[in-house]
Amino acid sequence: MRKAALYRKYSDFLAGYFPYKVQKLPVDGGFTCPNRDGTRGRGGCAYCVNRSFHPSYGKAGLTITEQLVRGKEFFAGQYKEMKYLAYFQSFTGTYAPLDVLRQKYEEALAVPDVEGLVISTRPDCLPDEVLYYLQQLSKRAFVMLEIGVESTDDAVLRAMNRQHAFAETEDAISRAAALGIPVCGHVILGLAHFGTLLAHDEAARLSKTPISSVKIHQLQILRGTKLAHLYEESQQNVNKLSTFCQLGFHPLSLAEYLDELGDFVSHLRPDIAIERLVSQSPSDMLIAPRWGVKPDAFQLLFEKHLTENGLFQGKFY
Repeated sequence: MRKAALYRKYSDFLAGYFPYKVQKLPVDGGFTCPNRDGTRGRGGCAYCVNRSFHPSYGKAGLTITEQLVRGKEFFAGQYKEMKYLAYFQSFTGTYAPLDVLRQKYEEALAVPDVEGLVISTRPDCLPDEVLYYLQQLSKRAFVMLEIGVESTDDAVLRAMNRQHAFAETEDAISRAAALGIPVCGHVILGLAHFGTLLAHDEAARLSKTPISSVKIHQLQILRGTKLAHLYEESQQNVNKLSTFCQLGFHPLSLAEYLDELGDFVSHLRPDIAIERLVSQSPSDMLIAPRWGVKPDAFQLLFEKHLTENGLFQGKFY
């Protein structure tokens, strides 16, 4: 008898769209962010530094086509029938006039073996005209949105300088899903120290939206961020009541994160695919937490944690 899956994997989700392997190729589309240019705010989100997820094969100044060709060369030979998805990951991938977006997306889709787009964006950067264009585009190519949810708790969103409320996230997910555009939600665990909701509350609220998949990772303190400044300030002067001290924040240990993740997944709607369980940032940028566990090893640890605790996705949904 086949062993029941502990959670729904992203590969199962993609198998519903592609009869072959597909690989996401991160590409920098030259976008900025309304939380950096003053439209919504300045300085960006408290935890964010885009350089932490630039691919090793990427290089500043390359066109979208050149980036994708280099990405294909990087992954060549892994699978016999590999196809690709252009992943507009850097900053806010829908934050530009529609004619500019159209040019960038069409350039990506013109690269041989690129079968679709995954576009990372904010919930406040999805006007109806962009969604209607993406709906039309999805009739000839795979199109998926990756929306920065981060948290469903407005107190957390304010503390992290997100400059939007969860109601905007709910609205964006609902409008996209209504047009047949699948949505992946990016979620950070470990932010509950800044708000009132626990991991299972976050999962329950997110499960009420028509979201297709989630990417989950631990809160990481990266050099060059506002969060890093607050953390280092609290470490240098334990008597100073920084934001960290006031809110009782501390970077999650590996055991704490396994507990929070297990709590989240066991309250998550069973049909939501899980694309990522943990994040690994470049060592020279990461301040804390430093677990020394790579994603593949973490997956085994997490599956062991679920099994030992009798947990599985949706158990308490």
